[in-house]
Amino acid sequence: MRFVEADCFHWFDNEYRKGISSLVLERADTLRDTGAAIGIQTNGWRALDQLGVGSKLRQTAIPLIGFLDVSANNVSLKEVPIGYGEARCLKRSVLMETLANDLPIGTVCFGCRILTVKLDAITSYPILQLQDGRVIKAKVVIGCDGVNSVVADFLGLKPPRVSPTSNVRGFTNYPSGHGFSPEFVTINKDHVFLGRIPLNDKLVYWFIARPRTPQDSIVSKDPELMRNSSMESITDFPNEMVEMVKNSELTSLTLTGTRYRAPWDLLLESFRKSTVTVAGDAMHVMGPFLGQGGSAALEDAVVLARCLAKEMCVRTTTDPKRNRNRIEAAMDQYVRERRLRLVHLSTKVYTIGSLLESSSLVMKIICIVLMIIFFRDRLGHTRYDCGKL
Repeated sequence: MRFVEADCFHWFDNEYRKGISSLVLERADTLRDTGAAIGIQTNGWRALDQLGVGSKLRQTAIPLIGFLDVSANNVSLKEVPIGYGEARCLKRSVLMETLANDLPIGTVCFGCRILTVKLDAITSYPILQLQDGRVIKAKVVIGCDGVNSVVADFLGLKPPRVSPTSNVRGFTNYPSGHGFSPEFVTINKDHVFLGRIPLNDKLVYWFIARPRTPQDSIVSKDPELMRNSSMESITDFPNEMVEMVKNSELTSLTLTGTRYRAPWDLLLESFRKSTVTVAGDAMHVMGPFLGQGGSAALEDAVVLARCLAKEMCVRTTTDPKRNRNRIEAAMDQYVRERRLRLVHLSTKVYTIGSLLESSSLVMKIICIVLMIIFFRDRLGHTRYDCGKL
């Protein structure tokens, strides 16, 4: 069996552990870690434990004790303890390397850019056309190729919507120690949302979600401009936050627009055609306001591997059509399991994003009411258990 994918590795660590041979097509020439860091909460750690890499990754980052909202004048507004859950912030490079190193040698093929996906006229299995001229015939294709997904286009999914928000992310190193409490601290003022998370006693990850500007396409190419524009957006924030951005590691900075799939799109879209499906951002890209993009993708991996393994590891027929039908049924089960979970997550993200981005008082009131009625438990979404492999 051959699985084909781009950009991520955790799906195939699961497939490997379930005894399914896989091939990862990574379009970059090396491992990439755009975005500096990634927050992993309780639901994500459950998935990483299923992958068998949770214990390794826990050694690379300190546990967080809670979430803290503060005002622009540095006054604490609301503090939510982690409770019985778990949250840490991981370097993306560490996460990627750990997952990739856990795969068998030869699983990852770098420099493979997929141009098109089509179905074989006879078998209805997918055929991939690569930029270098190669053609790959696969039994299954799992598109983990991000926001601009070739596989999502093949499935006929609507392009992700463009948010009026841009995100700047980066690291700041404090050689003598930062002295910050191990909390996820957020500040929101005038449509600017800043978050700060310590990885250890010296390294801090931060992000700023701010209104998109026409200059962002130019700013995104120059780390100095990214840092300067970030500092301008948080002029009235606490001095320690401004200094954090001022002293950031230029090489870690990225500026990207925000894309998302609306809850109703996730509810109505078809995420499977023949034996082709999607996962991660290609399926459910969402805004940064919950920090759930990475954890949700890890959930996808566990559920997809579990569903496929039931049909692909035990073959009871030699009929190619019946075998394909069984794979399709497994993918349909995966989509069913994920759909309502993703709709719930995206609705919460969409509501928080609308509350932060909208200038309409009526819209803000509606969002607040929705949050009170449906999302009173701030950390309820992190307690989700995607199950075992």
